[in-house]
Amino acid sequence: MTLEIWSYYLLAILILTASPGPSVLLCLSTGVTRGLQQAFFAALGSLLATTGILTLSFAGLGAVIVSSDAIFHLIKWVGAVYLIYLGLKLLLAKQEDYTLEKKTDGPQKRDLANFFSGFLVGVSNPKAILFFTALFPQFIDPQTSLWTQYLIFVITFVVLELAWLMTYAYLGVKSSSWIFAKGRAKLFNRLTASVFITAGALLSSVNRS
Repeated sequence: MTLEIWSYYLLAILILTASPGPSVLLCLSTGVTRGLQQAFFAALGSLLATTGILTLSFAGLGAVIVSSDAIFHLIKWVGAVYLIYLGLKLLLAKQEDYTLEKKTDGPQKRDLANFFSGFLVGVSNPKAILFFTALFPQFIDPQTSLWTQYLIFVITFVVLELAWLMTYAYLGVKSSSWIFAKGRAKLFNRLTASVFITAGALLSSVNRS
C-alpha cells in the first residue's frame, strides 16, 4: 500500500469516525451519567463490534450480508429496536437529578453491562457494513500482501475510532457539572431520548441502495 492510498483511506476513516452516530451518543451519555471509565467500556464494546464488521467486509463476507435481505434486515431491525428501547427507557425515567455513579458494589458487572451496550449498538448498525463493503474495493491492492493491508486498515480505524469515542465521552464528562445541577436530569433524559429514538427511526429506514 502506497502512502497516497493510505492517506485517502485515512481521510475516509477520519470522516466516518468523527461523524456523530449511535455509538458516539452512547459514549457521550454514558460519560455524562456514569463517568469516563464506564464510557471507556462502552467504547470498547462498540469498537470490537465495528472492527468485526470491518473484518467481515474485508474478507468479502460483508457483501454476502448486504446481498441477503433476511440477514441485512435482521441486523437493521435489531439495531433500530435497541436504540428506540434506550430512548424509551430514558423518556420514561422519573429522576429529576443526577448523581454520578459511585464504585460500590459490582463494578465488574457495570463494566460488562456498558461493554455489552456498546457492542450491541455497534454490531447492529448496517450502515457500517454498507460503508466498509463499498470502501475496501477502492483501496485494496490485490498485488500486495492482503494481510499487511488488513492490519493497516484495522490499526488506522481502531486508533481513530477509539480516539473520537473517548473525545465525545470526555466532553460528556466535562459537561456533567451543568447537567448534574438540580432539575436538569429530566431535561437531559428527554433530549437524549429524542436523539436515540430518532436514530432508531432513521436506522429502520436504511436500505441496501
